[in-house]
Amino acid sequence: MKKLLCLAFLLALPLTALAQDEKNPVTDAVKKIMERRSQNLIAAAEEMPADKYSYKPTEQQMTFAHLVGHITGANRFLCAKLSDTEPKEDENKKGSENESKEKLVADMKASFDACSAALAKMDDSKLGQPVALFGGRKSTKAGALIELPVDWADHYSTAAMYLRLNGLLPPTAQKK
Repeated sequence: MKKLLCLAFLLALPLTALAQDEKNPVTDAVKKIMERRSQNLIAAAEEMPADKYSYKPTEQQMTFAHLVGHITGANRFLCAKLSDTEPKEDENKKGSENESKEKLVADMKASFDACSAALAKMDDSKLGQPVALFGGRKSTKAGALIELPVDWADHYSTAAMYLRLNGLLPPTAQKK
């Protein structure tokens, strides 16, 4: 699924560049994607009742609290790589199991603010610069930038599944 999303994203990039006379079409496309994805992920975290943050569908899966912490950590990690800073927190936020819903949601919101700040300083001329991603895997800033929307889609689908398994509609399925 991640490969399909990545391929669709890469195929859309030339069209975006042609449709817009922008200096940073790739970074600007990710900024635009983040507007909707951040709203959906935050709304999903807010939708899940606090007493269900310990829910996990199977023993092998992470709890909803861990998922929210993982999203936050991934945002902080990837956006730190884009802004040439060191991530301040563990990329998977393993301590999230013991934190309140309010703190986890606030941290997630702050992680999207950090990404917004990082993307505001990013320009496409930096996409070829090398960075080390999760597990020290060598990549480029382009790889980190593309990983963001892929992660958001993957994590939102997981959050939506957790919500539905608890009888709740994910934000994108709710009537406006």
